[in-house]
Amino acid sequence: MIRYSLRCAQAHDFESWFQSAQAYETLRGAGHVTCAVCGSAEVDKVLMAPAVRPSRAASAAPAPTLSTPQSEKEQALAALRAQVEANSEYVGMNFAAEARAMHDGIAPERAIYGEARPEDARKLIEDGVPVAPLPFLPRRKAN
Repeated sequence: MIRYSLRCAQAHDFESWFQSAQAYETLRGAGHVTCAVCGSAEVDKVLMAPAVRPSRAASAAPAPTLSTPQSEKEQALAALRAQVEANSEYVGMNFAAEARAMHDGIAPERAIYGEARPEDARKLIEDGVPVAPLPFLPRRKAN
């Protein structure tokens, strides 16, 4: 298989895969290679950079891990997660029921976090229960 960068007469750029260079020429000659945008059959190959594998030395360089915060924003999110996990109780899918029980005075107030179906979270907000979404998933759901 070979991939070509192509351009039509109206200067629309697109890519397509062909079984071989000969297959491209045969299909183009028969008018079967057309622009993905305008449908023009006046299509030519354009200059493209070859796909080159990195050297062994470059591929041996340590890659950043997904579990290590890379930017300032990721570090701030990691700090927020640590603070929430250290100072509140994870109640899982019982979040909506627990939050409502605390709001209604049935359960003692405490800091909790967990998960709720969108319709349950919407109902809590409509009923004036003070809740807010967190900008991260619980650890058990994170890869």
